[in-house]
Amino acid sequence: MRIENKKELLSRRSKRGREIVLDIIEHALKAVNPYEVTKKLVYIENGRKLIVCDLSYDLSKVGNIYVVGAGKATFPIAQALDEILRDRIKRGTINVKRGEKRRLKHIKVRETGHPIPDETGLEGAKEIVEIAKEAKEEDLVFACITGGASALTPLPAEGISLEDKKRVTDLLLKCGATIDEINAVRKNISAIKGGRLAMYIHPAEIINLIVMDEVPGLPWGPTVPDITTFKDAVRSLKKYDLWEKIPISVRNHLERGLTDVTLETPKPKEFESLKVHNVILTNNEVACEAAKKRAEETGFNSMILSTVLEGESREAGIVLAGIAKEIEERGRPLKPPCVLILGGETTVTITGQSGEGGPSQEFALGFALKIAGSKNIVVVSIDTDGTDGPTDIAGGIADGYTMERAKEKGISVYENLVRHNSSHVLKELGDAVITGPTGTNVMDLNVIVILDEINHEE
Repeated sequence: MRIENKKELLSRRSKRGREIVLDIIEHALKAVNPYEVTKKLVYIENGRKLIVCDLSYDLSKVGNIYVVGAGKATFPIAQALDEILRDRIKRGTINVKRGEKRRLKHIKVRETGHPIPDETGLEGAKEIVEIAKEAKEEDLVFACITGGASALTPLPAEGISLEDKKRVTDLLLKCGATIDEINAVRKNISAIKGGRLAMYIHPAEIINLIVMDEVPGLPWGPTVPDITTFKDAVRSLKKYDLWEKIPISVRNHLERGLTDVTLETPKPKEFESLKVHNVILTNNEVACEAAKKRAEETGFNSMILSTVLEGESREAGIVLAGIAKEIEERGRPLKPPCVLILGGETTVTITGQSGEGGPSQEFALGFALKIAGSKNIVVVSIDTDGTDGPTDIAGGIADGYTMERAKEKGISVYENLVRHNSSHVLKELGDAVITGPTGTNVMDLNVIVILDEINHEE
């Protein structure tokens, strides 16, 4: 995977720092390619034995093999399975983000809406349930689950319409809630999320192939047990003053769930009798470790500050800029030249109308506010799936000249941040990072380089 507009991004000042952070980003994305990982972990031995990590299956004793899945990085996993299993796949279907034009021979690929769910996603979710119900005890079901699956497979609980689910999703995405808080709601108003799909598949055996995009990084998805409750969902909605704003059908369902334990999502104890295997293909930690390794290969001191970064995006950018300046001016906690690496998922709180942008873009511009004039600091922040927020931009790059260049163009970085219009700024400056679909999705990745006089080059 290569950054599509790398030549343009390197045509600015701070070229040396930009070369370093973009090179590190490309190496990190390559390390979390789920297609390659799936090919290494899943294979057929001597034409008779199916190997999945440390699991082994005699194909002569396996009934039908099914493949289901959803997510922004699900296609490459399904592609690998399609090539490995071929016509051994009885039936398969996956929901992917709209814009994925590639197709598979043995697995149906359905393009659906993200981040707001749509009718096509609903149709795909229903077909996934059909396959789940079709599977029998001797059968094997591969569940390919990656980030974005919640929006891409909308199957609301009884009494809740798709339009009501869309409304709730829109409110949650704009309120500044963490991904865990958002998912606590989504799982408890769904007919298949939070482990419910596994109950449809039972008694068939389930192999979950998961690309992690959540904090703190526990196995998740519609085929693993859920630890959230209806109380968690209600708490999240009330915390962000959304309880009175959500559709009455959703409120009624959640209120019923507070007293009716039969509505709860299946918990770990209920999974004890199920045949479920979780295979974590890759995650944000792998991306951060790959970034660190590349930085050290290039000759830089490096440190992973966090793989669970959360908070308001622009504020997180400002805080990390302060750390970068401390290094530049005082040589602590690292001495330059060095690279700081952070993973996680920051959020954006939107009230009223907004422009175009995303969390990683706001992180980069928030960072830029505090490093104006520095000749040594460069940051790049991207969403690893290549689409930051509801945009086709992966993220943004900023340096000590960003504020100066914006002023020359008559652009107020601060005012655009307040209006959540970060894409406009980055496009005008030619600093929007474009990757196209990356084939992976392991939350956000932020790389900061602080040069010294020896390594410095305009």
